[in-house]
Amino acid sequence: MQAITHRRWIAALAGFIALSMISPPVAIAQTTKAAAAEGALDKFLDPASADVATKLEVLQHAIYLQETRLLVMAFRQEYGDRIRMQEVSFPASDKTLVPGYIFTPLKLDKGRRLPCIIMVHGGYHERLDPKYFPMIEVAINQGYTVMFPEYRGSRGYGANHYVNDYGVTDTADVLASAAHMAKQKFVDADRMAIFGQSRGGMITLSSIQKEPKRFKAAVDVVGLTDMVAFMSYKPDWRRRATAKDSSLFKGKLPDENLAAYMEISPLNNVDAIQTPLLVMATTGDKIAPLTLHTGRLIDALKARGKNHEVKIHENAPGGHVFLMGDSDEAEDAIKRIFDFIGRHLKK
Repeated sequence: MQAITHRRWIAALAGFIALSMISPPVAIAQTTKAAAAEGALDKFLDPASADVATKLEVLQHAIYLQETRLLVMAFRQEYGDRIRMQEVSFPASDKTLVPGYIFTPLKLDKGRRLPCIIMVHGGYHERLDPKYFPMIEVAINQGYTVMFPEYRGSRGYGANHYVNDYGVTDTADVLASAAHMAKQKFVDADRMAIFGQSRGGMITLSSIQKEPKRFKAAVDVVGLTDMVAFMSYKPDWRRRATAKDSSLFKGKLPDENLAAYMEISPLNNVDAIQTPLLVMATTGDKIAPLTLHTGRLIDALKARGKNHEVKIHENAPGGHVFLMGDSDEAEDAIKRIFDFIGRHLKK
């Protein structure tokens, strides 16, 4: 377990510095939709502007850029002698370029095709973070290559990319990242898996529902499964922000646009699942309560005879983020994840 839980000081320090530099999302939250007309311009910022709001936004972008550099530097200093980290911009279905990271062994045997894991982060506006580094290392050590897509809604890539279109652009971008990896010469397109936690779990479920044949295995950890339920217990500012940016919700809450929230809820599309699925959660989760999300998903999977496995931990330390802790429960969960993926991706 040492390779899984160990955090060397460089990665930890970089993560601390990056997080401590992030100010409240006031400036960056001032988003704009990309112009549809050809020849129109996306949003530009004048770094010499005297306007206070513009100055704040320029500063926020500069901070995010430095955060990215710190993350890349931290990873390469920690793992660069054995893992290659490549920054990429892959095409989405609407021709947008989406940022991401590809991780491979430092030395690739010519002609060898590796199985691939699409690793999907969660969070409201999260991104690659040092807490994912140990899992990436485990994946590479076990013979996988990893794609970490920074789907739309991730922070640090400009105002347009920051827009959170739940169940639409996030899922489309993750599926596009899988399509991109399937074209790589070092990837075995017939041996791909997807893993996600929290919102990443929701995207994982949506992905295997939209493309049932793409992945040979999927892992959902504390995933959001019902957006109607999710919107019922979130604070008002979060509910309205979630509704505002959505192309489906159109600024309306569930009582005004119920069908849209039901449409993107994985709980309502279980019939479409064909991929073998591992579902994990913990009691005591206050972000995605077990009885509202994972528990109901498990019931639906059982009722429909879907190929799935389940592990529910009992009050795991960290609750919703238990997977990222240095605990027996996290160790058990990570072992289960890679055992499950390994069984389904082996030749």
